[in-house]
Amino acid sequence: MKRSLKNLLLLGILAELVIFSISYWADTSPEVTFRYAARFSGRLSAFTFLFVFYLFAKSFPSSVSQNKSFRNGLILFAMLHLIHFGFLATNVYLNEIPLVPTKLAGGALAYVMIVFAPFVLHKVKPALQLVYFYYVSIVMFVTYLARAKGDFQGAEPNWFHYMMLLLFISSSMLFGFWMIQKNRKVSAD
Repeated sequence: MKRSLKNLLLLGILAELVIFSISYWADTSPEVTFRYAARFSGRLSAFTFLFVFYLFAKSFPSSVSQNKSFRNGLILFAMLHLIHFGFLATNVYLNEIPLVPTKLAGGALAYVMIVFAPFVLHKVKPALQLVYFYYVSIVMFVTYLARAKGDFQGAEPNWFHYMMLLLFISSSMLFGFWMIQKNRKVSAD
């Protein structure tokens, strides 16, 4: 493991520890602590994903296997999202949040894709790489949409949810536009 990746992962773990500490400081009851930790670690994970998506779109259509920043970001995102999953699962358990299997299926597939992406994304064709980024974007968008609509227990709708919806839509469109333009340029050359 290169030093820069190791430092990046340590920084990510430190950020998650800060999130958990602040969540505990805000309310020491485990139910609320883990609710806050899940919420804010999810936000960190979402911003990290968007940054990795940006790195992918910026270097498209060149090989992701040779883009060290992208690969390191992908590993960081997977690690952060696994930590978020731990907070989220604990929150669901402690607060006895009912789970809807049909809603879980899409998110479960996204988690599997996120965990395996650092190991396989550089080995698959660009079309499958696009499927990964747009599928995860859609799942995150739907998650924030549920919060904005008030369909998520323990999370009242607020301006942040609407901002994230706008950010995911605009990023997906902008990155798609960039990649289409770059693909046309490569095809023309």
